[in-house]
Amino acid sequence: MDIKELVNRGIDDLSPYEPGKPIEDLERELGINNAIKLASNENPMGPSPKIFDSIEAVLKETHRYPDGNATRLKSTIARKFNVKDEQVTIGNGSNDIIEFVARIFLSKEDSAIYSEHAFAVYPLVVKAVGAKGIEVPAKDFSHDLDQMLESIQDNTKLIFIANPNNPTGSFIEYDQLISFLEKVPENIIVLLDQAYFDYSSFETKDIEFDILNRFPNLIMSRSFSKAYGLAGFRVGFCVSSREIADYLNRVRQPFNANSLALYAAEKALEDQDFIDKCLQLNLEQKEILFEELISLGYDCLPSRGNFISFDCKQDSREAFNKLLMEGVIVRSLAVYKMPNYLRVSVGLPEENFAFLEKIRQTLS
Repeated sequence: MDIKELVNRGIDDLSPYEPGKPIEDLERELGINNAIKLASNENPMGPSPKIFDSIEAVLKETHRYPDGNATRLKSTIARKFNVKDEQVTIGNGSNDIIEFVARIFLSKEDSAIYSEHAFAVYPLVVKAVGAKGIEVPAKDFSHDLDQMLESIQDNTKLIFIANPNNPTGSFIEYDQLISFLEKVPENIIVLLDQAYFDYSSFETKDIEFDILNRFPNLIMSRSFSKAYGLAGFRVGFCVSSREIADYLNRVRQPFNANSLALYAAEKALEDQDFIDKCLQLNLEQKEILFEELISLGYDCLPSRGNFISFDCKQDSREAFNKLLMEGVIVRSLAVYKMPNYLRVSVGLPEENFAFLEKIRQTLS
C-alpha cells in the first residue's frame, strides 16, 4: 500500500513545525546542568504564584473530565474584557484557534492570505485543508497591508494578521490596522493573532475587543502561553461575534482544554499585579539587550514582543549551533527565510547576561 496516494495532497510539501530545543535534551547531550533557553518566547518569571495556592484541589479531581464548555474561564474572560460569554472560544493554546478558523472557512476551492516572515503555522493549516496559500512579501520585515489588500482574489476567504508579529517583532500601529480592516471586504474573515498583545499594549496603543462591534468579520485570538507564563498548560482563546463563535465551537474538540489549564488561566487573569511586574521586567531587559547587541555591531529589528530578532552576520544555523554548544538555546530564523537572523527571547537578568557573554565569546 502506498500511503502517499491516500494522504491529502495539500500536505505533500509541508514540514513539521520545529519547536525550540528543550533544556533537558541539551543538558543531557552536553553533560551540563546550567543551560539556558531563550528560544520560545516564554515568560522567564513563570506563572502567577496564586495559581499554586489551591491547585492541589484540582489535581485531586483529574480523574474527572474537565468542563467541556470551559464555563468558568469563559465567564472570567468575558468579565475582564467586557465581552459576552457567547463570544469566547477556548483553545488548546491559540494554535488551536488557528486550526479551528482554517477548518471552518477554508476548503480546496478557497485561498488565504498571510505575510512573509509571519508565524509558520499559518501556511501549515492553510495547506493542510487543501486551500491555496497566498504569501505576500514583507515590507521592512512587517506586513505590507496595501499589498495584502491587492492580493485578495475572488476565492479569498481568510486573512491572517499577527500583531505583534512573530518572529520579527514588527507592530502595526492602531490607525493603520483600523484603516486596513475598513478596506477588507466584509465577506472575508480576518484572524488577528494577538499572542503578544500584553507586551504591545504595555508599550503603546493596541486594538481591544470593543473593535469587534465595528468589524463582525474579525476574530481576535490571544494566548496564555506568553505573558501569563502558561506555555506548558496549553490554553488560549479568541473573541468574535456570537455567530462565528457558534461555528468555532462546532469544530472544537470536546475537552480540548484540560482541568489544570482551565484553572490556571482563570487564576492568571485575576493577578494583574503579577502580569504588570512581568511586563515591566521584559521592557527593562529588552532595552538592555537591544543596547548591548547594537554595541556589539548587530542590527536588531524593532520589537513589541518579548524577543529580539537580529542579524548575526553569518548563517544563523551555524550561529545557533555554536551557541548551543555553549549551553545557550536561541532560535535560527532560517525557516522563516531570514537565513542570517537569530531570535532571542528576553529572559531574566542573569540569563540575558549569560547570553550576551556567550555572544561575545562565540560569535563576535
